[in-house]
Amino acid sequence: MPPAASLPPGPLRLTAPALAGRSDEEAVRSALLRLVACGAATSRAELARTTGLARSTVTTHVQALLAGGALRPAPQPAGARGGRGRPTERLELVGDAGTVLVLDVGTARSGLAVADLGQRRLATAEVALPVEAGPREHLDALAGHARALLREAGGGPLRAVVAGLPSPVDVSRGVPVRPPIMPGWDGHPVAADLAERLGVRPVVDNDANLRALGAARALPAEQSPLLHVEVGTGIGAGLVTAEGVLHRGADGAAGDIGHVRVPGADDVRCRCGSTGCVEAVASAAALAARLVGTGGAQGVAALVARLRACDPDAVRLAREAARTLGEVLATAVHLYNPRRIVLGGPLAEAGDDLLAGVREVVYSRALPLATRNLHLSTSPLGEGAGLAGGVVAAVEQALSPRGVRELLAGP
Repeated sequence: MPPAASLPPGPLRLTAPALAGRSDEEAVRSALLRLVACGAATSRAELARTTGLARSTVTTHVQALLAGGALRPAPQPAGARGGRGRPTERLELVGDAGTVLVLDVGTARSGLAVADLGQRRLATAEVALPVEAGPREHLDALAGHARALLREAGGGPLRAVVAGLPSPVDVSRGVPVRPPIMPGWDGHPVAADLAERLGVRPVVDNDANLRALGAARALPAEQSPLLHVEVGTGIGAGLVTAEGVLHRGADGAAGDIGHVRVPGADDVRCRCGSTGCVEAVASAAALAARLVGTGGAQGVAALVARLRACDPDAVRLAREAARTLGEVLATAVHLYNPRRIVLGGPLAEAGDDLLAGVREVVYSRALPLATRNLHLSTSPLGEGAGLAGGVVAAVEQALSPRGVRELLAGP
């Protein structure tokens, strides 16, 4: 579970929706706000040039956003000098016009973060909440911690909530779908449950997706498409397109590579009920069970400690897992052709054995066209990628067309 303090020091990139010729005013205002928020365009002239809208149209919408308290003039840098005439007026997002809440649910511990609309961290926490308690008891405790954190943070009204679950998720309904490591959670209306407790309906997503989004937005845009692979209690992946948005597939199952079958493991039973899954062979929990006899949080912690101490048995298991995972990812490289593969989770953070082994297999097994511009690395955000990705997703939700309408309507 990521430490609560592991949020990046500055804002990550936001995306701005493309505008069609007949976009309604809320879509236009959403695009303008997000362009200003991510620094892509901070003056009326830049906004007009970036969006292709007429300068008069941009001015009309900017005035509405200024009057509604969503934008304000940015302070001029000390000593700044323009050319002839009045200096260009720069704009900035009013970050304290609202707050966002992120809940990064783990199997044993959960991370929480509150940030303002400018992605400034206001408060974080980490709490021990095992998912085995069941959804109602778990979410009741989680919502209680969230309300306390929101009171501690202060800030503006709560504008958006994002929750990441270690589970396949039907994002449209906000429910986990047959989660192997969350007994009793299948089909539970997590979004509706949290909405009743927090007053804002959250976006509920797979935790690997949020980690992928955080990593992709922390890297330059040209480093996408990006495949983020989380090797923890289970194995999951998130896919980010060249446009910087999550690719979930038709039903939200894209990236669920943990249950790809690997050769030679037909006698290894997975928690999903099948046999030979890569998760049952190469996850941190599987390795910990083989090394210390338990695949729970304590077992994984013991595995990580022994990896950091260069224990020969732990290193051997990590290298075996790397070869198995590398075979799966070589296939994924041909299917998706990412520009970057990012490895996250306790095994990746414990040392270079996993990364080096995966890199060796992927480069040797995948064809040159698919690997000539491919980079493999650990996450640029480390264990904080999930919270960071959740903040980005929540801010973009708050600055969506519907969110802008609510923002301009006031508290």
